[in-house]
Amino acid sequence: MTDTFPALVSTDWLADNLANAGVVVLDASHHLTAAARKPSAEYAAGHIPGARFLDLASLVDTTSNVPAALPRPEQLAERLASLGVAPDAHIVLYDDSAIRTSARAWFMLTASGWDKVAILDGGLAKWRAEGRTLDSGEPAITPAPSAALHAPCDVRSKADMLGNLATRAEQVLDARSADRVYGAGIDPVHGGPNGRIPGALNLPYTAVLNADGTYKNRDELRAAFESAGVDLARPVTTSCGSGVTASVLLFALHLIGKHDTALYDGSWSEWAADPATPKAQGPEA
Repeated sequence: MTDTFPALVSTDWLADNLANAGVVVLDASHHLTAAARKPSAEYAAGHIPGARFLDLASLVDTTSNVPAALPRPEQLAERLASLGVAPDAHIVLYDDSAIRTSARAWFMLTASGWDKVAILDGGLAKWRAEGRTLDSGEPAITPAPSAALHAPCDVRSKADMLGNLATRAEQVLDARSADRVYGAGIDPVHGGPNGRIPGALNLPYTAVLNADGTYKNRDELRAAFESAGVDLARPVTTSCGSGVTASVLLFALHLIGKHDTALYDGSWSEWAADPATPKAQGPEA
């Protein structure tokens, strides 16, 4: 392993580094309710050797009014310590989810101060398709000291987003599918109306991925953002239904070297639920 830890690692890289004591692999799988899948059971049935189950769905700050809010730093630190993740560990995240939940875990960690975090390109599906080894059951874990994390940075609140409507200082980019962003009727995923924050641009998170779930190359990523109307010289805040697929876009922006970015964690779930927030619905004029 080199001194420089990449943000995106291949299955070959991970296979070569699984035996490195400084590398910890975490399964960050989480699924939409409609998928009717239990990630903990799937992890127990088959996971990358040595991987620990992050239980991403439970990493929520339930004291917050924000739906599915990012965890408090002590929550995240306690979880990582219980999984035996030492404060100086290099974390590799993977998932087996259609909504690429490892990106949510990546944002959660990096925004809270963990600087050695990578995503496995293509996730468990690619690892499995290549016929690589899987383990079952639960690995033996020795708890580690807790890391010193801080409250997540680069996170926007509903108040921030309302203020941005007046200034338009930050571009808002919605990661949901176009039918949910521009359509009428009811959101099929989270309920409530379809629609968007006024002025929001749209780039479905799937547009930054190849058919096999790997991320597109830098030139393709830049082209995807620009085709959605994003000015890459200006700040971008991403949104989605609940802050998960918005993180996929944030990770893709990170891959092209853009860091003046933020997450609207409450996303459309919070915005749509407030009758006082302005909403746009239907096609652009």
